Parts: sequence; structure tokens; C-alpha cells
Amino acid sequence: MAPYGVYDIAANTGWVNVGIDHDTAAPRSLPEAGFAVESIRRWWHGFGGKRYPAATRLLITADCGGSNGARVRLWKRELQSFANQSGLAITVTHHPPGTSKWNRIEHRLFAFITQNWRGKPLLSHAVIVQLIAATTTKAGLAVQCGLDDNSYPKAIKVSDAEMAQINIKPDDFHGEWNCTIFPAEPTA
Repeated sequence: MAPYGVYDIAANTGWVNVGIDHDTAAPRSLPEAGFAVESIRRWWHGFGGKRYPAATRLLITADCGGSNGARVRLWKRELQSFANQSGLAITVTHHPPGTSKWNRIEHRLFAFITQNWRGKPLLSHAVIVQLIAATTTKAGLAVQCGLDDNSYPKAIKVSDAEMAQINIKPDDFHGEWNCTIFPAEPTA
């Protein structure tokens, strides 16, 4: 099981996509999406795009490791695909290595999910999804959850040619961790 969460700070809402396969950047059944990007895409189509219909940009804060790490080529390629499909400019800011404990999603979403299912047997994917979706706080946190039954293969390589196709601009501040991926320019 691999949970991937999206925490909307402005709305105090969370979306958790529970994967049943590997947390890798690209699935077999969805050649244009990776688990992390597919989770963001599902949040955008189910919640974010409806809540923010005039949005032209999306800001993602992420840890520096795992499938959405700052150096993961597949993450960047799949974000390009999502930017092209959504029309959004996607800015990614990574927490520096070793500082993920300060990521708000840990304190404002996953900490409460963990408290909610503490002491309960996690017997099935359905139970896990139900427990996550039942998470609330006195401050009004609401969580939605879904099950992602796609297969995600390991060891997908992204070529230099594919990387060259990504419409990416490194940020002036630590461009190795922070960047914006713009929708690709239409080709004639």
C-alpha cells in the first residue's frame, strides 16, 4: 500500500490516493501518468479544478525524495504531461533533504489520519480508504480518499531527449530543488 496525499492549505481539505502497487512515477495501465502525478491529477479533476476554476498555476510542495524527488526525471516528465493536459503552470518547491518533517502535509493531514486509525486493524484496502476518509479535526479538516488499483512498474528510464522536451524553468532560489513546468508550446 502506498498513500499519496494532497493537502489544500486554503480549504483545509485533504485528498489521499491509496495505491495498491509500487510508488513509482509511471504505471503500466496509464502510460501518461505516474502514481504521484496521477494522485495530483485525480485531486485536480475531483476537487481542485472545481474549487479553483480560474486557476492558471498550481503550487506543489514536496519532499526531496521518493517518486516526487527533485532529481527524479520521471516525476518531471509526468508533470509535463499533466501541465499539457490541464493548461496549468506547475511550480514545485521541494523541501531540502532531511527537512520533510516540516512539510505541512505531515502535520495537517497525515498526523490526523494516523491518529484516526490508531489501534484499528487495517484488514483491507476498503477499511483503509474508509478510515482515511473519516478523518476530521476540530479545526474543520475534511479528507477524501480513493483507491488506485493501477499497476506501476519500476525502473522506467527517461532519456535525455525526453528531458529536453520538458518546458521547465528552474527557480532563481535553489533551482536544483525548485522549478516551474509550463504547458508545452503547441507545435504547428
